[in-house]
Amino acid sequence: MTKFAHSPVPGWVPEQARVYLSHVVDGVPIRALARQSDCHASTILRQVRRCEQLRDDPLIDHALQRLGRQRTPASNGVVSIGAASMKMTKIDDAPSEELIANEARRILRRLSEPGACLAVADGMEKAVVVREQKDGQTVRTGTVDTMIAEAMALKGWIASQSNGRIARYHIKPAGRVALKDLLTDAPVTKAQPEDRDARGMRYGTVESPLMMLSRRRDKDGNVFLTEDLVRAGERMREDFEIAEMAGTPEQNWDDMMNGPETPTIGDDIAHAHGPDAARARVHAVMHDLGPGLGDVVLRACCHLEGMESIEKRMGWAARSGKIVLRIGLQRLQRHYRETQGALGPMIG
Repeated sequence: MTKFAHSPVPGWVPEQARVYLSHVVDGVPIRALARQSDCHASTILRQVRRCEQLRDDPLIDHALQRLGRQRTPASNGVVSIGAASMKMTKIDDAPSEELIANEARRILRRLSEPGACLAVADGMEKAVVVREQKDGQTVRTGTVDTMIAEAMALKGWIASQSNGRIARYHIKPAGRVALKDLLTDAPVTKAQPEDRDARGMRYGTVESPLMMLSRRRDKDGNVFLTEDLVRAGERMREDFEIAEMAGTPEQNWDDMMNGPETPTIGDDIAHAHGPDAARARVHAVMHDLGPGLGDVVLRACCHLEGMESIEKRMGWAARSGKIVLRIGLQRLQRHYRETQGALGPMIG
């Protein structure tokens, strides 16, 4: 029997991409792939051509290049491209399925917000989620490794309508379906509210409490939450979501408000990446805000809990929660300015 070299690919890679890599990278003939898949050769040919067309997308092109570089010779026989055999393969230069799920849960939720997109610059290790504000400017709401963005594009969850120096990706219908499944399967941590329906975004609601309050106006016609306050809340939410990825079992944000230790944030932590640094920044915020302000900011900004639910939980009068939230966001904004400088330049 003819022996073919094969490219080991992780289990999350779509079948169409596996077929494409087997044919283009490994040189497995179309008819051989058709026999392995128990389908007509024309079906395999359509998959290969479709995947080749998708390479106009820079993220998909880079993902296929990355996967194509992982190639080892076959030991015997024609390699199977079935899902079972793929799950046995480990790729050092590719993200794990668990990491993709954790990051996609965070990023797809951000991309579901109105006016949001994922900005990807060629050659950069990080992609940035930005959201257009009412004044036409954009604010960063999240970052993700470009390698994860490549996987999301290859799985058909995000797509870009045009390519340039900075490509902008939006969530696709398949991405919204994936987000719903990811949120349903997400574990509930100790710090999360028990009534998960009240968290809003838990089951796919696209607007956070901050976004809804930012559209409201007070009796003088001024916006209830300024863009700076919304940006401060979004900054805390990003750190919170990154910190939650560590999955520390004993992590309880409520305890941090009452802890005896006063956390210090140095330059090495203020601008560092990773769950540990993000957790340290959230710890410092919660300790600074303290009970009351910390409770409402944590629940509204991070748990995305509605104001009525927060008021009921805290035993507050109706419509008082948003006032406390605004005070908490003002304190949060001051904390960031004192510990980390201004809230960073906006990305256009």
